[in-house]
Amino acid sequence: MLQGSGILGHDRPLVIRVSFSTCVVGTVGLPLLGLITCVFISSVFHYEDSTGTHCQVPNYLPSISASISLSPECHIWRFCIGLHSAPRLLVAFTYFKFYKTRFASKFSESLLSCLNLAFALLENLGLLLLTYVSSSETY
Repeated sequence: MLQGSGILGHDRPLVIRVSFSTCVVGTVGLPLLGLITCVFISSVFHYEDSTGTHCQVPNYLPSISASISLSPECHIWRFCIGLHSAPRLLVAFTYFKFYKTRFASKFSESLLSCLNLAFALLENLGLLLLTYVSSSETY
């Protein structure tokens, strides 16, 4: 237990409360915030690199893949997706626990709740692998 030793003269446990709706908005907003930040940084600091094409077609904004492939943009994107995936994993396990208690007596629903957990974990793992294992860095 984390003690709030001496915080404002009280020796009570330190408790941080975050509402579920705030957590959901923060989780959903992380990829959008990361994308907007990456496009902005690419447009301001790496405009020629992020909008240039081999066929000399003029681009006015960088594509998503171009704006998250340069440094430091790729690190910002990876950080936001990494933070985004942790609450998604918690929600997947929470749904699994809910479904297991709700449909504990029926085998078919219990099997479906296990399949739901497996697909949610695979989706999140796929998102993380797609984000962190770059084809340009690791062949």
